[in-house]
Amino acid sequence: MDINQKNKRIRAHLNFEGITLMIFLSITLIYMETILKLKTEVMFSGIGIFYSTTASIAISLVFYFVCSFLNGIIRKIFIGFFLFFMAFIFGSQLIYHDIFKTFYTVYSAGKASQVLIFMEDILYTIGVNRLWVLSLMIPFGIFGVSCFKTKVIYRYNWSHRVLSLVLLLVIFGMFSLGVSVEGKEMLSPYDIFVHSSHPVISVNKLGLVTTMSFDLQRALIGTDAYPEPIPLETALSGLNKNSQKKAFISQNPREQLGVNNNLPEFNIIPIDFQSLISDTADQSLINMHLYFSQVQPTEKNDHTGIFEGYNLILITAEAFSHYAIDETLTPTLYKMANEGFNFTNFYNPIWDVSTLDGEYVATTGLIPKSGIWSMYYSSYNEMPYAMGNMLGSIGYKTMAYHNHHYTYYDRHVSHPNLGYTYKGLGNGLEVTPTWPASDLEMMELSVDDYIGEEPFHAYYMTVSGHLRYTFAGNYIALKNREEVEHLTYSEGGRAYLATQIELDRALGYLLEKLDEKGLADKTLIVVSADHYPYGLDKKDLDELAGHEVEKNFELYKSGLIIYTKGMKPEMVERPVSSLDIIPTVMNLMGLEYDSRLLIGVDAFSEKEPLVIFLNKSFITDKGRYNSISDQFSPETNMENVEKYVEKIKQEIDRKFYYSARILDMDYYSIALKGLKDNK
Repeated sequence: MDINQKNKRIRAHLNFEGITLMIFLSITLIYMETILKLKTEVMFSGIGIFYSTTASIAISLVFYFVCSFLNGIIRKIFIGFFLFFMAFIFGSQLIYHDIFKTFYTVYSAGKASQVLIFMEDILYTIGVNRLWVLSLMIPFGIFGVSCFKTKVIYRYNWSHRVLSLVLLLVIFGMFSLGVSVEGKEMLSPYDIFVHSSHPVISVNKLGLVTTMSFDLQRALIGTDAYPEPIPLETALSGLNKNSQKKAFISQNPREQLGVNNNLPEFNIIPIDFQSLISDTADQSLINMHLYFSQVQPTEKNDHTGIFEGYNLILITAEAFSHYAIDETLTPTLYKMANEGFNFTNFYNPIWDVSTLDGEYVATTGLIPKSGIWSMYYSSYNEMPYAMGNMLGSIGYKTMAYHNHHYTYYDRHVSHPNLGYTYKGLGNGLEVTPTWPASDLEMMELSVDDYIGEEPFHAYYMTVSGHLRYTFAGNYIALKNREEVEHLTYSEGGRAYLATQIELDRALGYLLEKLDEKGLADKTLIVVSADHYPYGLDKKDLDELAGHEVEKNFELYKSGLIIYTKGMKPEMVERPVSSLDIIPTVMNLMGLEYDSRLLIGVDAFSEKEPLVIFLNKSFITDKGRYNSISDQFSPETNMENVEKYVEKIKQEIDRKFYYSARILDMDYYSIALKGLKDNK
C-alpha cells in the first residue's frame, strides 16, 4: 500500500471518528436527561422530549466546535472534563431533588458552602442513589477507556467545524420554531424563560440543560419582559358597582375623602399614587404605581382588631403539617387547632428555595422571586410589613430565634432588617448542637427574654421537624421514638411524627409559661409550616393521609393555627394559603396597613380567595385550575369558564411580577414616601 492510499484511509478513519464524537456527546446529554427524569419522576411529555433533545444536541455541537481547535492530550482532557462536569451537574441535581423535591438554581449553587452543614444527609442520599449516580458516570468511563485504546491523534479540519455550525443553526431553528408555535401561553417555553417558572416544570418542558442555561442568563443579565399592568378601565369593567366603588376609592383616597386621611372602611393608608407617578420618569416604577393603585383593597370586617394590643408569637415550624395534629401524640397542637381558628382548606405551596422561601412568604405576605434568596435580598430594603418592624414601631419588644446555626441562609443579615433582635446557635441561643436541635430546648432558653416585657412579639423558625425521617439519622426522632413505636406506620411516618412531638412539647412549655404570667389570654400564637414534609417518601405521606395523596393540590395542604386562650373557636372553610398569614394577622390585631401592597389577603375578608402555587395552578372559591393538565374543575355550574380562568391566570402573572419588583426596586421605601408627603 503506497503512502497516498494509506493517508486516504487515515483521513476517512479520522472523519468517521470526528462525527462519532459529535454523536457520542449528543447521546450522552440525552442519556443524562433521561436518567434524571426517570429518577426524579419528572413527567415526560412529547414537547418536553423535543426541547430537551434539541438543547442537548445544541450544547454538544457548541462543545464539539470548541474542542475541534484543540489538539492531543489537551483535547482529551477537555472532553473528559466536559463529561465529568455534566455528570456532576446532573448527579448533584438528582441528589438535590431527592432531598428538596426541586432543582437548585445557579444562585443557590453559589451558596453551596452552607449545604456542607448537611453533609451527613447528603452522603446518606448519595448512598441510597449510588446506582443512579454511577450510571451518569458511564459516558465518562467509556471515553476514558477509549483514550487508552486509541493511539490516533484526531486532526479536525474546517469541514468538521462547518458541519457542526450548520447543524447548530438547524437545531436552533427547530427550537425557535417550537417556541413560536407554542406562543406565550402559561408554561410555554417563552413563559418559562421570561417568568422563571417552577424548576421542575422547566426541566419537564425544556430539560435540565436548557433550564440551567436560562437560569444562568437570568443571573448574569436579568430579564424584564413581563406583562404590563391592566388599565384602570379594564380592571373595573368586570366588577360590580360595589367593587367599582372600592377600586375607585383605592385609586385616589385623598381625592375621594378630602382632607380626612382616616379610612375606617378599608385596610388602606392614604398613599398619593398620582403624586408618585408625577414625580418619576421611570416607566417601570410608573407601572408599579398604576398597578398597586388599581388593586382592590380589603374591607375591614367583624374580625378586625379582635386581638388589638395582644402580644404576638409567630412560628414557622419546620415541615409541620395537619398530619402532625393528633389528640394523643400532640395534645397541645390538637388543643390549639381545635380551640382556635380551624382552617380546613389551608395550603402551603413549596417555592424554589424550600425553607427560606417558605419563611419569606409566611413573614412578608409576598411571593419569592425565583432564582435568588428573596429573604436575603430583602435585607437591603425597607420591610415595613414584616411583623418585627410593624410591631416594633408601636413599642413592642421584638425577638427572633432559630435553633440552628445563626448564619444559615444569612438570617443574621435578613432578620434584624425584619425588625428583630435575632438569636441562633452561635449567636446567643446556646442550644445543644444535636441534629436536629430541640424546639423544646429553644423555647426553654428564650421565653424569659421577653415574657416579662409587654407588649412583646417573638418569632421562631424551628428545626426539630427537619428531615431525615429515620431513627438512625435524626436525634429528635430517636429521642421521641418510644412515643410512636405502637403506630402501624412505616419508619418514615413514625419518625416524622416523633419530630413533631418535640414541636408540641415546645408549644406546651410556651403555654405553661404564659399561663404562669397571666398572659395566655392576651397573647396571640400563630403556627404554620415552611413547606410540606417533603422528606417523606410519597408512600409514607399516603400512609399518614390514609389514602393516595393527590400531587398537584392536596400534597401542599397543611395546617395553620391561630390561637389565644379563651377565644371563641371558629371553622374557616375559605381557601387560604401561607401568603395570607401576614395580612390576616394584621387585620386581627387592628394594625394600620395597606392591603393593596401585599400579595396575600386577609382570610376573613370578602375579597375573592386565591391560593397560588409555584407552577401557577390555583384554587379559588369557584374551583381549581391545574396548570399542568390545563384543566379547571369548577365547584358549581358557572358561565364563561374560559374567560374566568384567563382573568385569574393574568392576575397571577401580575402578582408574581410585582412581588418580584417590590424586592428589586425596594418599592416599599418609595411607596411610603407618598404617605409621608401626605402627612
